[in-house]
Amino acid sequence: MISWISGELIELWQTNQKFFILINCQGLGYEIQILESFFLKLKTNKLPNLNITLWVKHIKKEDSDLLFGFTSKDQKNFFIEILSIRGVGSQIGMGILNKFTISEVLSAINTQNKKLISSVPGIGQKMCDRLILELKSKFKSEMQFEEEKVKDEFKIMDPEINKMIEDLQLTLQSLNYKNKEIEFILPIVINEANGLIKKEKNLSFENLLKLAMDYLDKNSSNLVR
Repeated sequence: MISWISGELIELWQTNQKFFILINCQGLGYEIQILESFFLKLKTNKLPNLNITLWVKHIKKEDSDLLFGFTSKDQKNFFIEILSIRGVGSQIGMGILNKFTISEVLSAINTQNKKLISSVPGIGQKMCDRLILELKSKFKSEMQFEEEKVKDEFKIMDPEINKMIEDLQLTLQSLNYKNKEIEFILPIVINEANGLIKKEKNLSFENLLKLAMDYLDKNSSNLVR
């Protein structure tokens, strides 16, 4: 079993939406499928005798041995978790990580953003539902950490403004907006409030409510109701 590899970059190429490199490791050439972002970085900054180290997932099949390389252990582990879901193959896993960062996937799973998940080629409605259900269970603690991090990033210290945000949340609930919609919009509203405070402009509850409702109404098709 190959866990990681370090060697000299010999060649790189693209086949359809698959990206490959050939690494010379102690006289042996290893063909490894990598993510598009890393492929483009190598293509742009290719240097002679470039040495590369990758975390590798080795998938052994009856007629072939496939190697998938990642620049971080987190990417590799996330890829392995995706593959553990029934019906999800290696190319779906690579497709997800080609299109989104791990944080973006976790955010989409947490908000049940099916439109985002199903935008990956090969993911239909049933697979999308399965991914959301199983990944949410697998990464529950990570998603809670992301939520706390977002709350910290958008925290307002002014007690008066905090009271406005609390009142805004209650008002939106009374207007029959779903909790998931409100949770999605609050960081945007708070960020706007912080911006107005920094510019020393007047901030009112009415302005925040209008901003929140405008955003919710314009983006209702992309939010989970």
